[in-house]
Amino acid sequence: MPTISRFYGILIQMYFGDHVPPHFHALYAEFEALIDIRTFRGHPR
Repeated sequence: MPTISRFYGILIQMYFGDHVPPHFHALYAEFEALIDIRTFRGHPR
């Protein structure tokens, strides 16, 4: 998965053509959240 940004140990990653809704992945240590781009609501994974 391509890394868009990296800061304070948090990775922001995004796939082109991934499933809907449009979202990005935020990873920190063993945690991962999916963030909806339209609403910025998070969904733990």
